[in-house]
Amino acid sequence: MSEVADFKPGLEGVVAVETEIAEPDREGGALRYRGVDIEELVGHVPYEKVWGLLVDESLEPGMPEPDPYEPVELTGSAPADAQAEIARLSGVWELGKMTDISDEQARDDLGRLSAQVMSIVARSARVADGHTDSVPDDVVAAGKTAAERFLLRWRGEADPRHVTAIDTYWICTAEHGLNASTFTARVATSTGADAGAAMSAAIGTLSGPLHGGAPAHVIPMIDEVAEAQDAEKYVDDLLSRGDRIMGFGHRVYRAEDPRARLLSRTADELGSSRVESARALESAALSALQERHPERVLATNVEYWAAIVLDVADIPAKLTPAMFACARVAGWSAHILEQKRVARLIRPSARYTGPGPRSLSDVG
Repeated sequence: MSEVADFKPGLEGVVAVETEIAEPDREGGALRYRGVDIEELVGHVPYEKVWGLLVDESLEPGMPEPDPYEPVELTGSAPADAQAEIARLSGVWELGKMTDISDEQARDDLGRLSAQVMSIVARSARVADGHTDSVPDDVVAAGKTAAERFLLRWRGEADPRHVTAIDTYWICTAEHGLNASTFTARVATSTGADAGAAMSAAIGTLSGPLHGGAPAHVIPMIDEVAEAQDAEKYVDDLLSRGDRIMGFGHRVYRAEDPRARLLSRTADELGSSRVESARALESAALSALQERHPERVLATNVEYWAAIVLDVADIPAKLTPAMFACARVAGWSAHILEQKRVARLIRPSARYTGPGPRSLSDVG
């Protein structure tokens, strides 16, 4: 029996899988999907084609449009609705176990599920807005891209600026290696579970605030800076209290987060009313963090400018995790397929640290 590797809290730095899907360049500040820099994707191809690149290594045919489907009873809490409905679809569609189906069938299942996540999130957001009706299918079908159809299904209309904001956010966050949700999807897949089970498990990780929901905490900071009119003092007070400045530092990048760069540019191009205050806070935060932590790079990360871009599209804070789920279905699908081909159960070890041998009488 091989020796157990040294324990690493959070498995940080432990290589658990090999992947051909995405390459976050730690030192160079770049992110490549199947070798293609995301700089070449944003503004040139819509999200659904990026889904194809990640899943099929080809822009065509890309992610399909959703099958006709009526959710049972949506609550208006989009992440919970998406998780529940995707798990339910495993039974409704009688999805096969990964150990029993071909790669082609698994890919088709994942395409149908990915499209349905977007449809469910849009419908749930409509319920949260107080609507009891659904947008007619012919209105939704008039949308030319997945982002446009998403907004039409949600609001019945699609402002072009909002479409661009959502499409850019989705592309920038479609995939990023072995994070919590992706690892969860791969663990579920390694058991031979069906695609719906693996994807709903991944969505479940977004119910916690530490993965996918951080942009929701950025806008309040920016508005406080705008009101105070003194970003340096705001940052100094925040750090002196021991509070975190949300949107800075990343466990992967030791240089600029390339997604932040793209989203920052998009916020400018779309004319966000919060850009001026955001830049003031960013400048003050970077200066203060460098002064207090010269030993490590704490640059602007994706969550900071994602918050501004999603705000352009009038995305409420509580919907942020579900918007992240819509984006990440591409990465999850690609990793689920990759893990299926590995065909090996993920089973790490645990180091016992509890009491030594004792009798039942010793237990109170």
